[in-house]
Amino acid sequence: MLHFAHSGTGHSGTPLLIAHGLFGSARNWGVIAKRLADTRPVIAVDMRNHGSSPFEDSHSYTDMADDLATAIRANGGKADVLGHSMGGKAAMMLALTHPDLVQKLIVADIAPVGYNHTQTPLIDAMEALDLTTITSRQSADTALAPAIPESGVRAFLLQSLDLRATPKAWRLNHAALRTHMKAIIGFPDITPTPFDGPAFFLSGATSDYVRPEHRPRIKSLFPAARFAKIPGAGHWLHADKPREFEAAVRVFLDA
Repeated sequence: MLHFAHSGTGHSGTPLLIAHGLFGSARNWGVIAKRLADTRPVIAVDMRNHGSSPFEDSHSYTDMADDLATAIRANGGKADVLGHSMGGKAAMMLALTHPDLVQKLIVADIAPVGYNHTQTPLIDAMEALDLTTITSRQSADTALAPAIPESGVRAFLLQSLDLRATPKAWRLNHAALRTHMKAIIGFPDITPTPFDGPAFFLSGATSDYVRPEHRPRIKSLFPAARFAKIPGAGHWLHADKPREFEAAVRVFLDA
């Protein structure tokens, strides 16, 4: 069973399930989850091989969709689902393979296609970090900087470094993520029955993850899909423009 964090438990209605992207965790979505929980229950999960969820040998989108299905069944049996990047692909697979569990689908900055941008170098950098010499998050940031020059990427990854553990450890199953990287950046070659429920593909305007040439594939699988872009936001659109992201999600969910 996936580990998940609840917000808005005092509210009734359809819960919102949030699935994070590669190297992320439920805590990355804490602020947005709490804000969206002002009117409904919100469940932010740690995906398999991330955070406090089980470390498994497998990491396919079929597995991840089944994990999300189990979480939804344990929390009422139907949910609106929001997924970013890897979590967006898992959310799409969930909608295609368990459509009875999904009321509305929000996919943040990803398409149901394969990509070429392997994230293995980030795993290399994390594994090369000698955690026995790390005394603080700042020292870890300094040590990662030569391999990962982007400060925002380092800050994101370091949210998964547990300095209180004995011994210190990454809350990421690097071995499984490395082994299945091709599948993670890909998308299953399937021809399922399309998901005809409401679907919203929300992208960062400066990101190139969802391109015009992807729209026919998206519409073939999600015929009711609507599209929008957030100006000034990149792939991590919820971090770049959190208020604008929240507002767009609210409009779709409340429609």
